Amino acid sequence: MRRLVLLLALVSLLAACTDGGASSKNVLGSRKIAVADRVAAPVMRGDLMGGGTFDLAAHKGQVVVINFWASWCPPCRTEAPDLEKVYEATKADGAVFIGVNVRDQRDPAEAYLAETKPSYGSLFDPASEHALDFDVPPNSLPATLIVDRSGKLAAVLRMAVDQELLEPIVRDLLAEQA
Repeated sequence: MRRLVLLLALVSLLAACTDGGASSKNVLGSRKIAVADRVAAPVMRGDLMGGGTFDLAAHKGQVVVINFWASWCPPCRTEAPDLEKVYEATKADGAVFIGVNVRDQRDPAEAYLAETKPSYGSLFDPASEHALDFDVPPNSLPATLIVDRSGKLAAVLRMAVDQELLEPIVRDLLAEQA
């Protein structure tokens, strides 16, 4: 059932790419999803690499930015400073960031975190279970998905992001009512 919902979201996303401008489009491969076309985000919970736990459901009412990354992904390293800048610029307004390390081994993943020093947590997902739930195959890294205050998938960015692209989307979603 979960995969069917994600498939429908993907079909909606692809159909919206040719809608003549009715949806918010940013660049090829990314866009903010129209409110009427949003679907509930999959369940996502687990242990954080630095200790503690994360449960997406506990953040309903907040905008949650989920960044899928791997230590072996050069664009992931490139976008890391911009993700941190957007997190620092929006956390006081209610944005929550979570990284998800996929298809990796713990030691390289921990070395990546020590190098990039994000101030938000990351889940360790070596089997890519969370990535598959969100329809993020390993060959599409990095990928950043944003969940709105209602717990629905509101934006999909299947590319390295920078502050100029990501921050306006996060701010638009923060301005929406739940």
